[in-house]
Amino acid sequence: MVLKGLCERIVASKCTSKSSTETVDCTQVPAYLKAGSSDSKFPKVSLWSSIFTSGFSVAESFSESSASEKKAVHSRSSGWAAAVRKVVTSGSMRRFHERVLGSSRTDISSSDGDIWLLGVCHKISQQESTGGVDTSNGLASFEQDFSSKILVTYRKGFDAIGDSKYTSDVNWGCMLRSSQMLVAQALVFHKLGRSWRKTVDKPVDKEYLKILQLFGDSEASAFSIHNLLQAGKGYGLAVGSWVGPYAMCRTWEVLARIQREKNDLGEPPLPMAIYVVSGDEDGERGGAPVFCIEDAFKHCSEFSRGLAAWTPLLLLVPLVLGLDKVNPRYIPLLRSTFKFPQSLGIMGGKPGASTYIIGVQSEKAFYLDPHDVQPVVNISGDTQEPISTSSYHCNVMRHIPLDSIDPSLAIGFYCRDKDDFDDFCSQASKLAEESNGAPLFTVAQSRSFSKQVSSNDVSGDNTGFEEDTFLGTDHVNDTGANEDDWQLL
Repeated sequence: MVLKGLCERIVASKCTSKSSTETVDCTQVPAYLKAGSSDSKFPKVSLWSSIFTSGFSVAESFSESSASEKKAVHSRSSGWAAAVRKVVTSGSMRRFHERVLGSSRTDISSSDGDIWLLGVCHKISQQESTGGVDTSNGLASFEQDFSSKILVTYRKGFDAIGDSKYTSDVNWGCMLRSSQMLVAQALVFHKLGRSWRKTVDKPVDKEYLKILQLFGDSEASAFSIHNLLQAGKGYGLAVGSWVGPYAMCRTWEVLARIQREKNDLGEPPLPMAIYVVSGDEDGERGGAPVFCIEDAFKHCSEFSRGLAAWTPLLLLVPLVLGLDKVNPRYIPLLRSTFKFPQSLGIMGGKPGASTYIIGVQSEKAFYLDPHDVQPVVNISGDTQEPISTSSYHCNVMRHIPLDSIDPSLAIGFYCRDKDDFDDFCSQASKLAEESNGAPLFTVAQSRSFSKQVSSNDVSGDNTGFEEDTFLGTDHVNDTGANEDDWQLL
């Protein structure tokens, strides 16, 4: 009733009987938003999220209709579309979304300690400063580091995905966008180094531009949303439906292999092996997932086709760390992962609204938000117009409480070489030892040893082998009914 009243007030105040006559293309609206029975089983939180995610716009899901169709639209519906567009444009939708799902903040306090951003510590803490030392340099360093991270958001106006009529991923593509940001950052580390920063007064770095081009919104771009959806069909990915962290990690594994086979003679778009650390193939449940060193070497050997014992490695660790919220025992461990030099952050966020978490400060989690809607851009360099990359970066440093994130998430790490890998194993083992029997994941030399550890370690409740319970993962089939098939990690 509250929602209905809100809608009526907006229409009454914003609309006229002669408003624009756009029509809704139902094939563009996610299945879970289509009219249905009142006893729908879809989670209420997910529904709220789908309606009020920041920057969401019903108008973004609209497609051009024929003249005859436009004449058939009732003026009240047209007025509603125009009103929603006006509300979204003014920023009201983001504010209302934050009222419903919880607000994000942009303030940064030096009294909360230093900030760890993907393995780099930015010293802004007053506690460690003496004699009135200015900590502004540390804050400026953090701001530059944050704004240099690649942002990938909802886009509108791209070529239709597959056989669908979707030309936008508004309302449903946030997990795909979060994963694109994580992989893009791995490529930045690999090709440009951790110390790379975006510059304003210098020409655009060609390697940086090549990375952005991989994530363009068309089938021609190797890691586009179009190709991700195609590669992830076996894991339930579908146009217009949400997806969870586990399925997303597996999809990247598939897509990287497909693209590598396409570029058999040249360097693959993702010049590193992918290792998804998850449950055993025999379906065992319980305990923390095991990172097996032998498996890491196997992935590297397969990637190099047996030509090298070691290659750069992208590690993806999908986890379920609780039911409705993250178990408090895991919060310090999650915070510690950002201190790893190999850290790539976390794909996760609020229930039903995935973000890319890239830093922590005390109890805060800093993130990049994919929910702002932006028009598709051409950065291929095949036009005479100057290339603008501003839409791939953000200067607003939002943060949420770390303990408020969804318990279904995925952690990423990038190991450049064997020494880097050895350092990661050492730090991960130490973190597991300090976990009081409930590690995020453990490290073992071989799989046979990991099974022995798993059978003995039953004290923790980390359901790392269990289902993908991200509230946005309910796949909605063509009839609008929810499929309750759970996924093993």
